[in-house]
Amino acid sequence: MARSRKMHLAAYLKTAPTASYAAGWRHPAATLNDIWTPQRYEHIARVLEDARFDVAFFADGLGVPDIYRGSFADYLGRGGQTSLLDPMVVLPLMARVTSRLGLAPTMSTTFNGPYQLARSLGSLDLLSGGRAAWNVVTSATEFEARNCGMEGLPPKDQRYDRADEVLEACFALWSGWDADAVVLDREGGQFIDTSKVRYADYQGRYVSVRGPLSIPRSAQDRPVVMQAGSSPRGRAFAARWAEIIFCSHATREDAQRYYADMHARIEEAGRVAEDCKILPSFSVVLGETDSIARERAAYLDTLVDPELVMASSSELLGVDLSTIETEEQAEAAAGTQGIAGSRQRMGQVARAQGISFAQAVRKPRGLIAGTPKMIADIMEDWFTSGACDGFVLPPTVFPTTLEEFGRMVVPELQRRGLLRREYAGTTLRENLRNPG
Repeated sequence: MARSRKMHLAAYLKTAPTASYAAGWRHPAATLNDIWTPQRYEHIARVLEDARFDVAFFADGLGVPDIYRGSFADYLGRGGQTSLLDPMVVLPLMARVTSRLGLAPTMSTTFNGPYQLARSLGSLDLLSGGRAAWNVVTSATEFEARNCGMEGLPPKDQRYDRADEVLEACFALWSGWDADAVVLDREGGQFIDTSKVRYADYQGRYVSVRGPLSIPRSAQDRPVVMQAGSSPRGRAFAARWAEIIFCSHATREDAQRYYADMHARIEEAGRVAEDCKILPSFSVVLGETDSIARERAAYLDTLVDPELVMASSSELLGVDLSTIETEEQAEAAAGTQGIAGSRQRMGQVARAQGISFAQAVRKPRGLIAGTPKMIADIMEDWFTSGACDGFVLPPTVFPTTLEEFGRMVVPELQRRGLLRREYAGTTLRENLRNPG
């Protein structure tokens, strides 16, 4: 009997006061004094596993954004999405208190070599029992390049060409150990069967690596690959590699077009489209009644700092938006910087709401406010209409949003048969393939 299709859920996290909603940290329910404590990350890991999320992933960047007005004052001073800790230090803490939740850092193929990436990610995968994923980015800001010893970002297509090689090299390293290479024969004196360990001997145009990797194969063979490709080159990359695609769309119709396009690209790449889960971002505000939810969303709007919104949008688009009026100007001025998906989403917002692009970039991320049943209705509509395979949920207020979602929306989705009640497998890849 064929399994019924069920949603996949991912949590979007930051080691920062704000995850995605500008000034959400100012809400009185948001915790602040625990940002630099293990307990903050252990707690949210337990919350997400109890709610049967597939994976928690950390967005990350290698620096403090200073694109808006040529200064980091607004972004850092007003509480933007900075990375105040390295997620690779936080994730093992979360692995220690969970047994099924997938765990994913964001790591750049532009600034890291394949051996370092394969070693770090392979270690997390092994220690977590096969629950690691890798949110692959090619990076999109000049300040990150300068922090990594480069004069500037390479062109986007070149960054993706290098990324293809980095993943080819990482896969060669991870597959260099057979699953049964570890012997641990105390009496016979054989620790590793070295006939089952191989050199990678990868040589590309941009990267090379000899190997072998010093990390044995994990329970799921290698980390799951996440990606957020939106440009034509980014979509081609995702079609080849991604097992989870993170996207952001202003409307269900935009999501449906993206979903159909990616399925066609994945199949053209010789893969099965259903093996890649496409998850758009959903920012929610819950209330016991519709009016309470709308009041809560309106209150959040009163906390929004317009300058932080502009600084955040400038970082995403890779251009100082204080001098930009149109989407075309933003794309031209960004040069090699900027995230195509974010620019497209802001353009979608402008068209859907009948406002200018300049007005759209000044708006905080849109919130979906409603009762648990109303939120579940919207999610079910997107899920059953060919728009997605599930959702990425950032905490509008940390940790309250994800706590309430787990207590209030998850049971409603489970009642409808749209979300697992228990995990079917022990590894992330197993749970992606079998949603329970």
